[in-house]
Amino acid sequence: MSDVAAERAAPWSSAEMMAIAAARLLRNDDVCFVGIGAPSLACNLARLTHAPDITLIYESGTVGARPDVLPLSIGDPELCETARTTVSVPEMFAYWLQGGRISVGFLGGAQLDRFANINSSVIGPYDTPKVRLPGGGGAPEIAALCRQTYVVMAQTRRSFVKRVDFVTSFGFGEGGDHRQRLGITTAGPTLVITDLCVMRPDPTTKELVVTALHPGVTREQVIENTGWPIRFADPLDKTSSPTTDELSTLRDLQRRTNEAHARGLARGQTPRAQPEGSDPLDRGQIPQVSDPLARTT
Repeated sequence: MSDVAAERAAPWSSAEMMAIAAARLLRNDDVCFVGIGAPSLACNLARLTHAPDITLIYESGTVGARPDVLPLSIGDPELCETARTTVSVPEMFAYWLQGGRISVGFLGGAQLDRFANINSSVIGPYDTPKVRLPGGGGAPEIAALCRQTYVVMAQTRRSFVKRVDFVTSFGFGEGGDHRQRLGITTAGPTLVITDLCVMRPDPTTKELVVTALHPGVTREQVIENTGWPIRFADPLDKTSSPTTDELSTLRDLQRRTNEAHARGLARGQTPRAQPEGSDPLDRGQIPQVSDPLARTT
């Protein structure tokens, strides 16, 4: 069997590859503002593997959260119960975020464009939308005030569009120095991690460029699932395959999460998701590694 054929037959899903690739980018000394859904999965996987001392901060004011199961929302008691401390929301934004104390903001969204602007507000015209999403919550501030942001979301033509229907969280605007012209001094979205590849902004134009393909993924797949003429770096890297430890840790985390939330539902405790704006497609849902709709490598 060829290397490519072996990768295509590999025992992990594209959703797992995305979570693992995103987790690897976090460092042990990061202070990370975490969105619910895919960002939370990646950040907690990093904490359980190579970054045990990472400080995870959620919008509800929990600092140093170490959840045993993935939270359903920023208001999930699991966060407060396992955090080093819980502060007020004004303190969270004024002291931690505006004070420049967050090294990485981890976000998702409904749409992302070629300059890494995020839409989590509406699909279609704002006044007469086809779909009205939960909105931004704290995501616009996270995108503007964290030292840098990472974006993690599944890649399709519907979600990776040439121009977002509404700019909820500012990336690089119209490209180039647009961010600096508005007086935004942080680095902005330095990485985009999808279930197909890793992208980084071009140093000059700020348009997203594919810098690495995940195992078994082809350039043609990326092109087919991108709503603009996507560029590829030269040389183009390849993401390392998941390790046994990464996969087992990820699956164990999701197993515990599914079991815990199933017990809560059985007791009639249905948590309500909070519209914090960090990942509108995943909000209030538990990422499932066994999702039959997920791509497989």
